Amino acid sequence: MTLNVAIVGVGNIGNVHGRVYQAHPDVNIIAVCDIIEERADMAAEKYGCQGFYSVKEMLASGLKFDFVSVATAGVENGGDHYTPTMELLNAGIPVLGEKPISNELPKAREMVELAKAKNVRYGINLNHRFTPAALKAKGWVESGRLGEINIINMTMWINNPNESAAHFHMRALHPHSLDVMRYFAQSEVKKVQAFFKKGAGRKIWSNVQVNLLYENGIIGHLTGSYDAGGTYGLETLEVVGSEARVVLRDACEHLEFYPRFSKEIETYDYLGGMKSFPETFDSRLAVWIEQNKQGVAPEQIDASGADALRVQTIIEAAIESWDTGKVIEL
Repeated sequence: MTLNVAIVGVGNIGNVHGRVYQAHPDVNIIAVCDIIEERADMAAEKYGCQGFYSVKEMLASGLKFDFVSVATAGVENGGDHYTPTMELLNAGIPVLGEKPISNELPKAREMVELAKAKNVRYGINLNHRFTPAALKAKGWVESGRLGEINIINMTMWINNPNESAAHFHMRALHPHSLDVMRYFAQSEVKKVQAFFKKGAGRKIWSNVQVNLLYENGIIGHLTGSYDAGGTYGLETLEVVGSEARVVLRDACEHLEFYPRFSKEIETYDYLGGMKSFPETFDSRLAVWIEQNKQGVAPEQIDASGADALRVQTIIEAAIESWDTGKVIEL
């Protein structure tokens, strides 16, 4: 079964989607779309497909799509997702959107509600949870190997000098962080407390510490920065249980298991042959492709629009906490 797909927004990330789709035996790229005409023309030539300058034009072409990737950008990397996503969902076409789902919660809710009303599959590229290392660690959690989970810590930082809106760092980067934490907590967040700091010479809040209390009692902590990072140590997840703890480093590269009452540490490097962050797109998009091939129910989509909305709600609560000096209850 071959799925006919399109990509809306063919900048850097859109072309990453294109790379994955072009290499997949069950996918045929039949259209690309970008409001920057030169980008659309170049991508159409690259993928050997039709190019369009608007979603309306693409929908009016008569082409039939099994799903569409929306990899637009905009303010805080999420400002341009809303219009093309709404147009595609209204047409009954499944959408895989880029994160963040939207930097405006009312628009994020609209997209999720429309997908539900239309009974259309809607996923978001929250790719960090799909790595072989994350899946193995999640299996340990679900099997009880770590005992009762008490703490989840997450550090995610990259060197990003870009300056835009005040909370660009929080809204653009930490959908990944908070989704991974929620994925392992297997619970919704109940309370949020956050502290922000501007880096030297910065106009934006480029550093953050967030405390979380989950409904099941797990406590979480996120450290994030656009002023840190380097070649190594860009991302570290620690899941601490009553019997053991797990450390997952750099999204997919290294997994460590530390028993509480033993020194027999287990280490796993490059599980599944995955050696770098860009490869996480392959694993996430492969799941999206397979779920569309199987025709799974929209509510069964992994990393769905609804999941991304919950994460974005936590982000907005963190911003509100800093603005008000209060612990925010969700």
